[in-house]
Amino acid sequence: MATTRIAEAASSASRKRRIDLRSFAASYSTIAIFVVLVLVASFISTSFLSSRNIENVLRQVASTGVISMGMLLVILTGGIDLSVGSVAALGSITCASLLTSMSLWEAVPLSLAAGGAIGVISGYFVAVRRMPSFVVTLAGMTIARGIALIVSEGRPIFMSDNGAWLGDGFNRGSLLGIPLPVLLMLLVFGATAFVLRLTAYGRLIVAIGSNSEAVRLSGVRVTPRVFSVYVISGVLSALAGIIITARSGVGSPVVGIGTELDVIAAVVIGGASLMGGRGTALNTLIGVLTLGVIGNIMNLLNVPGYHQEVVKGVIILIAVLLQSSVWPRRA
Repeated sequence: MATTRIAEAASSASRKRRIDLRSFAASYSTIAIFVVLVLVASFISTSFLSSRNIENVLRQVASTGVISMGMLLVILTGGIDLSVGSVAALGSITCASLLTSMSLWEAVPLSLAAGGAIGVISGYFVAVRRMPSFVVTLAGMTIARGIALIVSEGRPIFMSDNGAWLGDGFNRGSLLGIPLPVLLMLLVFGATAFVLRLTAYGRLIVAIGSNSEAVRLSGVRVTPRVFSVYVISGVLSALAGIIITARSGVGSPVVGIGTELDVIAAVVIGGASLMGGRGTALNTLIGVLTLGVIGNIMNLLNVPGYHQEVVKGVIILIAVLLQSSVWPRRA
């Protein structure tokens, strides 16, 4: 009898160690991969760790980082938003076009509202009508891109003098040495991390992705919360489009082509589950930075753009493979 109890205790301790190791790997593998990448990049190119190059990497990922926070919320509920790149183009075109006739402080909120409107449409059909998010947001992607092309007549729209601060003050400005676009990305990240960790809304978003039916049976209204994440994703995508417009000086209807893939890759590399219920803002941000570092390394090594797309695809597959080895597939 005593022997049986000892064996059971040893087995229980072994299972606990395996669970602890799995949780540790899931929590810190993303950070470890990023640190290794930075070390490798610093050996490959002596200019990688220069302040100018680091600032350039951060500026390049600012818009992707903003969109990724919205995508994370959607993925946590078990959904997907394929419209984010097209909504960024809509935000870019809307802002540039409105600046020809109104002030910056009027154009920016209206541009964010345009992105939010696409999110409202997606949220309604996904949350209320219970349609698959893949199909709904694929339609939203086409609609948003089409509107951007119609408004711009297929041509870039240059910002007028009304947008001078957006290009000069915001894009070139900095606070405490941090470029304002990067600071904006960090503010969005901070807000997302706060909501997910310290608010009932954030905890419910994660719970919905884990088991929406259990959340519903506990008396929580699931529909408005799922609806809200698509609206947030639309607004943040439009905000990213405005950041891109500030950097380039023009609103373009071809902004954001393929961005949805980069954003999904960043969230997955950050350890989030595409089935929902698992993911953090910090790991998603590190996933964004990881993609930025990889892109920067390949640029420093003069790797052609087409080859870079192949590398990104391989990285996504490896990330999903590592994720499936750390976390068992749900029954």
